[in-house]
Amino acid sequence: MSAITYDFSGKTALITGASGGIAREVARIFHGAGANLVLLDLAEEPLAQLVSELGGEDRIVAMAGDASSRDDIEALLELAAKRFGGLDYVLPVAGIYPEATVRDTSDELWRTVMQINLDGVFYLLRSALGHLRPGGAVVNFASVAGHRGSHSHGHYAASKAAVIALTRSLAMEVGPDIRVNAVSPGTIETPMTRDLVRDRGGNLLANTPMARYGHPSEVAAVAAFLCSSAASYMTGEVVHVNGGLFLAG
Repeated sequence: MSAITYDFSGKTALITGASGGIAREVARIFHGAGANLVLLDLAEEPLAQLVSELGGEDRIVAMAGDASSRDDIEALLELAAKRFGGLDYVLPVAGIYPEATVRDTSDELWRTVMQINLDGVFYLLRSALGHLRPGGAVVNFASVAGHRGSHSHGHYAASKAAVIALTRSLAMEVGPDIRVNAVSPGTIETPMTRDLVRDRGGNLLANTPMARYGHPSEVAAVAAFLCSSAASYMTGEVVHVNGGLFLAG
């Protein structure tokens, strides 16, 4: 894929789940475009590796923490305010994708998925609004599952459908100062989708007009576009990045 670059010099982007497959690419594209980064991830070692890989530590604040914890989110926002004076972009990428049918989903698993995939997004956005500068942007991360459901991932699909509704609702509330959009990836080649590709990859490809899986950089590029001035009249939108899988219905 040919590189598309934006100028985010002097801007600050907050990214959760930063060492994950898609989030790493988001961090790379924003850092490469000149942005300061505020990174959160539960896994301390992979987070440190990402910071080392990116270089330019003077433009990065990284914290090991839980994206579903209000306390960790508040601590991260305090670091961002102290280091960079505020935020311009918020990208809550952290999420989990365990497998279980609705019948087999325990109360504990349901709560865990909702806490990470939905509650953490809500906590972050609610608190980050006081730090987002006018002209800023939020990009949430939904999923094709949030539009059409997903066999053995009903908890995940429900959480992502809620993220879509939250995206549109927040866009109504904070415009025109802040734009709020979302990306809905399909089957992207990351560690999180490894089991899905192994078990049902053939069927997914058969229903994907592009006849391949997506790359994390293809999702990150759309997230960068939605934060850029090129998307200055877009808010409340959900952009599908799934090779046409959504068309299968």
